[in-house]
Amino acid sequence: MNEGTRLPGGAGPRGHILVVDDDEGSGSAIGRLLQKAGYAAQVMSHFQPALEALESDTPIDLLVTDIVMPSRVNGVALSRMARMRRRGIKVLYITGYDIPGVEREALGPVLKKPVSGEDLIAEVERLLAA
Repeated sequence: MNEGTRLPGGAGPRGHILVVDDDEGSGSAIGRLLQKAGYAAQVMSHFQPALEALESDTPIDLLVTDIVMPSRVNGVALSRMARMRRRGIKVLYITGYDIPGVEREALGPVLKKPVSGEDLIAEVERLLAA
């Protein structure tokens, strides 16, 4: 697990975020951006380890998930499983595809890849503050 950057004065991370993206380069880049912003980010490239993390005692405030993944579980299904395991977990979706009606299906904000670091952090802050 990758831990977020410590804030000035030794304070802990601003929040704990699970990133799930089958594109390891994209997932790692998102994880690094989140860590630079002071979050603890755990990055996974497959839904099964993500489910295991969601079932563990690991703190997770937000799930950032790719929508289209090469498995039987896409990001929308993963978010539904996450919400069954962690009541109240917030979800941010990312995708590199134009998927008609995805916002209705996802029941949450969807960012289009490539996402800028500023847009990602702004959306994460908005979700965690809600």
